[in-house]
Amino acid sequence: MEHPILFINVILEFFRLPVPHTPTGHGIWEQLCTPYMTYTWLVMAFWFIVPKLTMGRLEIIPGKGQNFWEIVVGGLEDFFAENMGRERARMLFPFLATFFLYILVANLIGLIPGFMSPTSSLNITLGMTIMVWVTHHILGLRYHGFNYIKHFLGPVKWLMPFMLIIEIISNCARLLSLSFRLFGNIMAKETLLTVLFMLAGAYFAPLPILVFGVLVSVIQALVFTLLAVLYCAQAMEEAH
Repeated sequence: MEHPILFINVILEFFRLPVPHTPTGHGIWEQLCTPYMTYTWLVMAFWFIVPKLTMGRLEIIPGKGQNFWEIVVGGLEDFFAENMGRERARMLFPFLATFFLYILVANLIGLIPGFMSPTSSLNITLGMTIMVWVTHHILGLRYHGFNYIKHFLGPVKWLMPFMLIIEIISNCARLLSLSFRLFGNIMAKETLLTVLFMLAGAYFAPLPILVFGVLVSVIQALVFTLLAVLYCAQAMEEAH
């Protein structure tokens, strides 16, 4: 949900770039300047610039910035390793950590008046879900080859045809459940904040929702990443 005045629109007008008036834009330039795209670039710029400014060069005796990032990276790696093992966690760390860090900031940025969360657009959440869905099947085929089909058959032979149909439908449903969960929660947060800022923006009425929005933003980033970890771990496991 877009706020009444988007900060990025002021920047676009300053540089004489098109300001989209529809969620997807009409021409190629409007499509590149849609809010969910421009705020995605802003989040990407944040993760390029902030670590560079706060950490600098790696030192044997780390400073505060390096200590912070070592805790973040080490904590995420331990979190992934608990669910898929250390070796596999390190292999998938860049992929999974990027999802968590992007979603976290993308969710939180919408709490700032004039900004929006890119994750309140189904285009973004569905795009990330497709990447997770395709990746975990590629991992399954890489680790098991044709035997990966056993993950969809179940342990009882005479039920295998029925289990195959059920498992395929269930697996495809992940595309909807994973994308709509994140999209729905962040869209609801954005909508509620927009209404409150319009009705009582000068007072403290939106403050409890802002606090709640921080909690929702963190939890949804964790939930999406945890489910991505579990899907990949299950694909790499031996079928029982």
